[in-house]
Amino acid sequence: MTTRSCPCGLSEPYETCCGRFHSGAAAAPTAKALMRSRYSAFVQRDAGYLLRTWHPRTRPERLALDPGTRWTGLEILGTSGGSAFHSTGTVTFRASYRGGALHERSRFERLDGAWVYVDGEFLD
Repeated sequence: MTTRSCPCGLSEPYETCCGRFHSGAAAAPTAKALMRSRYSAFVQRDAGYLLRTWHPRTRPERLALDPGTRWTGLEILGTSGGSAFHSTGTVTFRASYRGGALHERSRFERLDGAWVYVDGEFLD
């Protein structure tokens, strides 16, 4: 990642990519965009954004992020649904960190018009 690119792996600057979602200037338009923005929030240690974009029925009361975790990359492996025309969607991804990787299929739903993370199934 360069200082100009977003942690989610896209070439846009953070401020105009995931940063605009984190600041509340815009809402993620798809489940995939929300997944990317949530990964960036883990990189940025933005627990507030992660909690705000988590479905209320599955959201924890608080979230403690490990300051020792160094996220190193995101790979989107597949999507199903999750567009402007859907009410649910899944995103399968691999998030790498120093020393390992997290492989998950995440479920998303629209809640009051906004995409939120519901839960995930660990793969591998």
